[in-house]
Amino acid sequence: MFDDTKLAENRMLHRRDLDEAAPNHPVSVNHRGGHTSWYNSKAFELAHVTKDTKDPADGRFFRDPDGTPNGRVAEMARRVFNSVGERVRYTPEHAAERARKGMAYISELYTASGLTTVHDLSATAPNIRAYEEIRAEGNLRHRAYMMIRGAAFPLLRDAGMFTGFGDEWVRVGGVKFAADGSASERTMRMSTPYVGTDDYGILTMTQQEIHEAVDDAHSHGWQVGIHANGDVTIDMVLTAYERALKKWPHPDRRHRIEHCSLVNPSLINRIKAIGAIPTPFWTYVYYHGEKWAEFGDEKMRWMFAHKSFLDAGIIVPGASDYGPGPFEPLMAIQSMVTRRDYRGREWGANQKITMDQALMVATQNGAHASFEEKIKGSITAGKLADFVILEKDPHDVDPNTIKDIKVVRTVTGGRTVYPKSEG
Repeated sequence: MFDDTKLAENRMLHRRDLDEAAPNHPVSVNHRGGHTSWYNSKAFELAHVTKDTKDPADGRFFRDPDGTPNGRVAEMARRVFNSVGERVRYTPEHAAERARKGMAYISELYTASGLTTVHDLSATAPNIRAYEEIRAEGNLRHRAYMMIRGAAFPLLRDAGMFTGFGDEWVRVGGVKFAADGSASERTMRMSTPYVGTDDYGILTMTQQEIHEAVDDAHSHGWQVGIHANGDVTIDMVLTAYERALKKWPHPDRRHRIEHCSLVNPSLINRIKAIGAIPTPFWTYVYYHGEKWAEFGDEKMRWMFAHKSFLDAGIIVPGASDYGPGPFEPLMAIQSMVTRRDYRGREWGANQKITMDQALMVATQNGAHASFEEKIKGSITAGKLADFVILEKDPHDVDPNTIKDIKVVRTVTGGRTVYPKSEG
C-alpha cells in the first residue's frame, strides 16, 4: 500500500520508480484509498496499454506531458491488468482460515479503540462466514451491520432475504455500490476542478447504471448505500433514490450516501426531503489534512459537512472508510470538533460541531443509520449493554488532545471485550 502525501518526498509514484526495482516482471502498487494503482513498464507492455490507448469512460490512465502513461491508473481502467502477471492464490480452506483470523484480529482492534458496533461496507461471502464462525468461537467482540457487496448480494436477494435479517450481533444491512472516485486520492467527481487543473474527477457508474442498481435493490426491500464523494455524483444518486421512492413508496427506507463528501444547500435539502443518510468521513480532516489544498478553501467549507447536515435536521453519522482513513472514534471526535489537521491547520472551520453533537454523531446517529436506534446508541434501560469507559471526559480536555484519551474499558453485551485479558 502507498499514500503519496505521507512520504517525505510528497509525490506520486512513477512507472520509472517501479522499473528501477523490477525491470523484468510486472509489478503493481496500490494506493491505500483503493481507487488508484501504479504499474511498471512490463505490466503496461503485457496489458497492451500504450500512448495511443484511450481512457475508458469509468477510469483513467494518467500521463506524462507527451501522452505516455506515467504508471498511475485510476478506477476501472485497472481492469486491463487483471490478467497480467501472477497473484497469490489460496485454497478454500486457507482463505477461510485467513478470513477468520483477520476478522478476530480486527475485532480486537475495534473494541480497543472504543467501538462496539461497526458498519462493514465490504461484506462479501467470505466475510459473512467469518463473522459467524468467530462468533461461534467466542472471538467476535463487536457487533456488525453488513453492507453486502459483490456476488453475495444477488444470492441473498434471490433467497428472499432483505435488510434487517440477522440479530443484534450480525445483521444483514444494505447493499453497497460505488459511483465515483476517491477524496484521498483526488479522483472524486465534482462540478468544479481540482485547484490549478482542468480535472473534474471520475465517475464509475452512469446514471442508468445507478438507476438499475437502486431500482433492483429498493424494490426487493433493501437499503442501498452508494459511494458518492463529489457533488455531481451525489446529485446522480439522489436522482435515483427519488425515482425509486416515487415508483415504490416507502416511509422509512433510509438509503445511504456513502462518504457524501462535497455538498451544497440544494443537495442537503434533497437529502433531508427523502430521509437519506449521508455518511461523511469523520477522521479525514485531521488525518489527511495535507491533501485538502488540492480542493481549496471554498470546497472545504462544504466537505465532510457534519454541521450543515445537523443544522438541516439530518441524522448524520460518522464514517472512517478504513483502511483509507483511521477508524479510531476519539480521533474522529477531535477532527469534527476542531476541523484541524495533524499539523494544526483548520479546514472548513464553519463545519465545526460541539462535543455533544460529536458524541451524538458517534453513537445515536450511527444506530439510526442501521435501523437500530431502539436498541443501541445510548445507555438507556432496555437497550443493549454496550458502552465505553474513558480515562478522561472529552469535555474537560484541550480539544486538540481528544485523540490521546485512553480507552479504559469497552463492554459489549455486558461483557468486557477490552482489555482482552478481562473478557
